[in-house]
Amino acid sequence: MPSASQLPDAAEARFWQGVRGAGRFFMGEADVQKALDKLVRELDAAAIPYAIIGAMALNEFGYQRTTADVNVLLTAEGLAQFKARVLGRGYVEKFPGSRGLRDVEHLVEIDVVLAGAFPGDGKPKPVSFPDPATAARRGSRVSLLPLATLIELKLASGMTAPHRLKDLADVQELIRIQRLPRTLVDSLNAFVRPKYLELWQAMQDYSDE
Repeated sequence: MPSASQLPDAAEARFWQGVRGAGRFFMGEADVQKALDKLVRELDAAAIPYAIIGAMALNEFGYQRTTADVNVLLTAEGLAQFKARVLGRGYVEKFPGSRGLRDVEHLVEIDVVLAGAFPGDGKPKPVSFPDPATAARRGSRVSLLPLATLIELKLASGMTAPHRLKDLADVQELIRIQRLPRTLVDSLNAFVRPKYLELWQAMQDYSDE
């Protein structure tokens, strides 16, 4: 029997680094979670409407996914207000004039999506990122988008951008974990309804195996 080839030391080191990082994330001790807490405190202190989106938001619905950055939905006015408040005081722009920022304390990138932008390929479509002032749901510690809105955005993204297929996989996982009903389609924009039904049916077929 041939022996297994030698795993390079660097590859093994990356493996254990990832394991440790995932462990810290699920214990709530990762740098990205500290950066999230800091970001939310700053936004709340300035009364800037926002919604946390991306992988972090999936945890609200029982889909545990690690991530290395924080995604936040703001209006253009909210972003300008936030930059005026924090730049040079714990945050820097990724590059001059960029939407995105970097938390220099925790070395975590803050990716900003603006209300009115279109998901996926960025081209005009019936689904766009909503104004967090009216769309977000406020909890005791954070503001998030409703599940149907999050699904709608992820479907529109994965449908129109080949590099965003993970968004469709996220919807599949939400269907599985939350046991989402077929009737949720009635809450979605007509643009994404066929894709939701396709993914929903695929999960039913999978569960019958």
